[in-house]
Amino acid sequence: MKKLLTACLAVLVLAANAQEKATKWYDNIKLSGYGMLQYQAEDKDGEHHNEFNLRLARFIIDGKIGEFDYRAQIQGTNAKGPGEPTVQLVDLYAEWVKYKAFRVRAGQFKRAFTFENPTHPITQGWYSYANVINALSGFGDRTGEKSSGGRDIGLQVQGDLLKTAAGRNLLHYQVGVYNGEGINTKDKDNRKDIIGGLWVMPFDGVRIGAFGWTGSRAGIGGKNRYALSAEYDKNEFTFRTEYLHSQGKGADASLGDKADGWYVFGIVPVVKSKLHAKARYQCYRKAKEWDSSKTMYEVGANYFFTPKLQLNLEYARVNDRSIADSDKHNYNFVDVELDFRF
Repeated sequence: MKKLLTACLAVLVLAANAQEKATKWYDNIKLSGYGMLQYQAEDKDGEHHNEFNLRLARFIIDGKIGEFDYRAQIQGTNAKGPGEPTVQLVDLYAEWVKYKAFRVRAGQFKRAFTFENPTHPITQGWYSYANVINALSGFGDRTGEKSSGGRDIGLQVQGDLLKTAAGRNLLHYQVGVYNGEGINTKDKDNRKDIIGGLWVMPFDGVRIGAFGWTGSRAGIGGKNRYALSAEYDKNEFTFRTEYLHSQGKGADASLGDKADGWYVFGIVPVVKSKLHAKARYQCYRKAKEWDSSKTMYEVGANYFFTPKLQLNLEYARVNDRSIADSDKHNYNFVDVELDFRF
């Protein structure tokens, strides 16, 4: 991985020197990153636990070469569990950005599916993306695909259209073609995933959209998914809801070929730029039946010491009907995070 990143950076430096002769190459490069430290506890019957965890550490290189933007991002996480850290390349792409109505991105990046998937893990505001996003948007996917952070390797076209007199865009589209295997993996069945999204922005801060996904994964077979989304995000008020539906076999054949889920949340400022209160309701049905559902009722707060340092607190009451013993369906969950950027 270290050799790969070194080679990628060397190529970018050479290209920058060749095409930006009047500017030193390092003037067009931005280095940044962030860390997310976590404590979690839950009292599930027979499985009580509490633990400190290193949720994420990421290091990012952003830059520009002529009419192209690029990004390289590596991640360190305890995804496999304590003592088994994973370091991997999560983003590596270039995007032609000459026209806002027609931008072309190639490489490894976020799939064009749902509003929540591309949201930054810190600004997303919760201990994790919603369970349905994790299961049906390429994180720890239902198909058994390794955790890919909602990413894949491919080619995407996107753009903003129909400006108002004030210069605000009314319509956004994005269409991508991907391997369908997740990050750092070649296509194993020579069949591509096609994912598209379209949303309208009728008012400042409002998005209403729909997404579609058709494709396959080697050894699992075909999958077809869609999502319906709505969001208001302005002046530190954020409200978002999405419904996702999937048809196609999962890694666990006993669950059948359908799954769905939804979430709705609100984050509002109590003290502007300092303290936010939040609440979220979410449900994921891994077999599209109520006896397979996991529902969470969550409340919490996010406190900002500075714009780049925040403390997140969250409590959830969980109802997991997939647990065989009905007396064990309900339990409590607590998450505390210290997140910082640099």
